[in-house]
Amino acid sequence: MALTTLKDRVKAAGSRTASVLDDETTHERTADGGDEPGREHADDATVGAWLDRFDADVTAALPRHVDGRVFLAALRPQLPKLLGRCTPASVLQSAVTCARFGLIPDGQQAVIVPDGRIAVFIATYRGFIDLMYRSGLVRSVVAGMVYEGDEWTYEPTAPAPLDFTHRPNVLATKEHRGRPLFAYAFVWLEGGVRSAVAIVTREQAEETRDEHSRAYQRAEESGKRDSFWHLRFDDMWLKTALRRAERLVPTSAELRALVAVEQAAEDGRPQILASVDPETAALDAAARRAARAAEGSQEPRRVPSKPSSKRGRAKPRRRNRDKKTRR
Repeated sequence: MALTTLKDRVKAAGSRTASVLDDETTHERTADGGDEPGREHADDATVGAWLDRFDADVTAALPRHVDGRVFLAALRPQLPKLLGRCTPASVLQSAVTCARFGLIPDGQQAVIVPDGRIAVFIATYRGFIDLMYRSGLVRSVVAGMVYEGDEWTYEPTAPAPLDFTHRPNVLATKEHRGRPLFAYAFVWLEGGVRSAVAIVTREQAEETRDEHSRAYQRAEESGKRDSFWHLRFDDMWLKTALRRAERLVPTSAELRALVAVEQAAEDGRPQILASVDPETAALDAAARRAARAAEGSQEPRRVPSKPSSKRGRAKPRRRNRDKKTRR
């Protein structure tokens, strides 16, 4: 039977791993986890054993349009580092969560990175854009960086699309373009309507990082400086602009679930438990109830038979009618 709903895919992927994910130590974070001698990278035997045990669980979470072989081919090179530094259960839950969104962990759409001893799934800004398109209402997503050497105008009171223009000097060298000034994002919807432009300066991106990214704070405290904000700041800067633009347009249930999943990672909670948003789960439950009701309505019903009577149905008297006629 095909697994088409979000809830079905997550449930199928987690059916064999519930006991692993319920382990009390599964999501315990330690500052020095993964720095033990010989623990930086797992050997081929460990990686092979992990795949033999859990590859079916990971591929069961994938939507039908994603090839399981492609997903596992992108995941496998990451496993030696992940299994060497993180708990096997956290590697499993992050891989299943990534698969549930149909994003490939190839560094382009998504990444799975260590956060202490916990493996964490993170969608890149490209993966975020991909999920924005899945709403069915988005025609085009535009996101970019404005540099010092670029031409640009921003007048928020002007009508779209005259409120914002950006003319990058694509032939200039990186040195001549200068440093980035701000990230921006906006969305064209089906029907030709354009959202407002979300603009994020570097200062605003750093404020978002410092106030809301606990992964960044943990990496700072440990001295490793290996969070995604440390390693790919510009990508997170762009993603911050996209997340602000996303609040201005209709979004898919998957995108709302992605926001919840990323917040779960920041809070140190298992991401897989947040991978289906409450609205989607409620709609799924309602659809199942409707399906059961429809099936029940098609069951053959026993038609009650007419009670037999020897006398039959009494005929109306015509005597009074005849009297009235004669009068």
